[in-house]
Amino acid sequence: MILIISAQEDIHATTVQNALRQRGHDATILDLRDFPTKSALSLAYGHDNDRRLLSHSGGSIDLDAVNVVWWRRPQAYVPAADIAEPEMHNFVFHECEEAIQGLWLTLDATWINPPGNDERAARKAWQLDVARACGLTVPRTLISNDPDAALRFIGQEGVERTIYKAFQGSEAAWRETRLLRPEEMDMIETVAHAPLIFQEYIDAVVDLRVTVVGDQIFAAAVHSQESAYSIDFRMDMANTTMTPHELPADICTGLQKLMTRLGLVYGAVDLRLRPDGSYVFLEINPAGQWLFVEEATGQDITGALATRMIDADQPAVSLPDLALVSG
Repeated sequence: MILIISAQEDIHATTVQNALRQRGHDATILDLRDFPTKSALSLAYGHDNDRRLLSHSGGSIDLDAVNVVWWRRPQAYVPAADIAEPEMHNFVFHECEEAIQGLWLTLDATWINPPGNDERAARKAWQLDVARACGLTVPRTLISNDPDAALRFIGQEGVERTIYKAFQGSEAAWRETRLLRPEEMDMIETVAHAPLIFQEYIDAVVDLRVTVVGDQIFAAAVHSQESAYSIDFRMDMANTTMTPHELPADICTGLQKLMTRLGLVYGAVDLRLRPDGSYVFLEINPAGQWLFVEEATGQDITGALATRMIDADQPAVSLPDLALVSG
């Protein structure tokens, strides 16, 4: 059985689940928000009927039958609503985390991606280090909450040649990549409140979304410079065309080295192609979206993911290091 750690509202998870079922493979989506109020875990030791079971509203999952786990977008545990006292709420949450993280370590399964690797690979500072070590070009970058350091970096790059972006975002607090404007210099002291990522602005012919599934690389040119917001193609997807793109061999080699060093099976990489023909690595998202690329280019990324999971149909020990689920 294939276990998908995500949520029913995640269209990427359900699309792959449907593709797997069409090929005759059982795939179950496990939403960790259901634990512990709507699902129950039982790990039994020392008896003839030792089993690992997870009961939930849709039935029971025989964890001994799980050969593949897709660590797609895990949700945070939700303690019972009547636990109002913050200290007890935190206690329950962390007890859930201890049990579930221990569970992951007991599974003799192939992971896409191993949770510990997934969590580390999402760290912007580290992925830039690793990308550079793998021979990929990265932008000149400053990560800092020191206003003076920020001023020095901006002075070297130029006010309107510096972009800034947050480490992460949520639906409630999402921030696009922005080009620094002169009027924003009056707010530079606010950098002291939280670290920010500053980078040189990379002139682009096109942006590239490169989806890597194992040894398969799907590269798509995003014609962002024709859109209403050329700094961040996500801002005007409806009016941005995408076409398949062939990457040079050395860039493919660098990306495969990056995936190996990060310990990832799946990753969505953002690059920029400069007017001089060089490629610049921007970032990698271990759980990045791909359906918008697939729909625009016809690249069968869903099929590649499904095939990867089906091929891993024999139990293989591939243990996560440390899975983190933020509360």
